[in-house]
Amino acid sequence: DVQLQASGGGLVQAGGSLRLSCVASGLSFDEYAIGWFRQAPGKEREFVAVITDFDTYYSDFVEGRFTASRDNAKKTVYLQMNSLKPEDTAVYYCSASGTSYSGSNYYRRGETYDYWGRGTLVTVSS
Repeated sequence: DVQLQASGGGLVQAGGSLRLSCVASGLSFDEYAIGWFRQAPGKEREFVAVITDFDTYYSDFVEGRFTASRDNAKKTVYLQMNSLKPEDTAVYYCSASGTSYSGSNYYRRGETYDYWGRGTLVTVSS
């Protein structure tokens, strides 16, 4: 079975940093793009970032603050989140897409992804 396990969430003050991890199992990790999405209370899920073997794309609201990276040997993707804001408070999910796309448009859609992990809660206090 394919499993994606996100971790690293927690409570942090505004301006602080967190690093999320997403560990995958049961799939050929280097063949998958790994996306990060988030969902805040009462809001719809939104795209945060995606990392393929060659490219990384970010949503406008995290560009310059968040950095995604991957370690294929460890089947792990990281999301380094700096300069956190209260509006970054959400449950963060990682997801995996086995289809390659040119550009970021398809990766920004949740339905693009084949597998989803359970989320990790990030709370940013003001």
